[in-house]
Amino acid sequence: MSTTTSPRQKADAPADEKPPKEREWAPRFWDGMDFFGWMRLLIRNRFAVDRRYLYIAVFITFASAFHTFMKCWQFVERGWFLRKAKIEQPPVFILGHWRSGTTFLHELLVRDERHTFPTTYQCFVPNHFVMSEWFASRFLKFLLPARRPMDNMPAGWDRPQEDEWALCNLGVPSPYLTVAFPNHSPQYPEYLTLEGVPPQELKRWKKALHRFLRQVTYRKPGRMILKSPTHTCRIRVLLEMFPDARFVHIVRDPRTSLTSTLSLWKRLYERQSLQKPTYEGLEHHVFDNFERMYDRFEADRHLIAPGRLCELRYEDLVREPLAQVEKIYRQLDLGDFEPARPEVEQYLTEVADYQTNRHEVPAEFRREIANRCRVFMRRYGY
Repeated sequence: MSTTTSPRQKADAPADEKPPKEREWAPRFWDGMDFFGWMRLLIRNRFAVDRRYLYIAVFITFASAFHTFMKCWQFVERGWFLRKAKIEQPPVFILGHWRSGTTFLHELLVRDERHTFPTTYQCFVPNHFVMSEWFASRFLKFLLPARRPMDNMPAGWDRPQEDEWALCNLGVPSPYLTVAFPNHSPQYPEYLTLEGVPPQELKRWKKALHRFLRQVTYRKPGRMILKSPTHTCRIRVLLEMFPDARFVHIVRDPRTSLTSTLSLWKRLYERQSLQKPTYEGLEHHVFDNFERMYDRFEADRHLIAPGRLCELRYEDLVREPLAQVEKIYRQLDLGDFEPARPEVEQYLTEVADYQTNRHEVPAEFRREIANRCRVFMRRYGY
């Protein structure tokens, strides 16, 4: 088994050691919406933008008009080619709760040049990236920090990204829209599992995702590697769209992942919302999402054909990353791993000094994890 260096845990470093200070500002996700999606979001939330963020709302409004123009231009210039684009190979969906190592696994699998994936820029402006990505990826690098504020992972327009953000910017309902107005009730909770979504709306959701993925394939053909934690509880719908899809499911000790998820949402609310967040009900929201996600996943996992689901633990991936990636290739029949090995090893060398964040865990929150995640912890050996 490989012993190639992997990212270190924060606990491995001295207690007083801190990573170098870096700029944490980043564009808001909503900057990439078209005008109609942006208006739907504002109307749904009764234009409840805090006064301190009004200038941001004004900027997004003008930006959304530009994105709508670019969307029309792309349709005129490339519409025929984009409609003809095909997803030739069954995609691979990385499943797992937030903060379970899905980003690290995504980064490893996309090192294979035979694979393709949605980039941060493509998810940021899904309405026209086919026309504009060549420019933005070269000249707008200064808009992003070197690392993601929530977890210190490298950031950049060309890094792999969650396709759920693309759906948000395409104007499709998503639970991620809660981040924009965190002091309101959770946005579109039914779209987490897609249960209870009216047939016509579900058809619209499928169409938007499929169209976006065709455009990603048009930009770079190959086997699609997708990562959005929300897909963990959408197996039934994803198999309707892609009957031969492959799935990689990664789990992590919920005492770590849920604590980190709570911190993740707090940081997103601070940096991406249009309101000063109160965090009221956030802990309940985290637990509710976890329970709904894994109730649905465990109920639907039997729908995945034998040989199309590979499961691993975050702790094993960190300890033996090459061995775990080889296991994925072997179990899912993704082809020979050897051509991809040098790029994967190079990436592991680049992130060898990466240190995960360390979070204080209130005793009450830890007790709640032990109580509400008991079945999950027993099933996956925690």
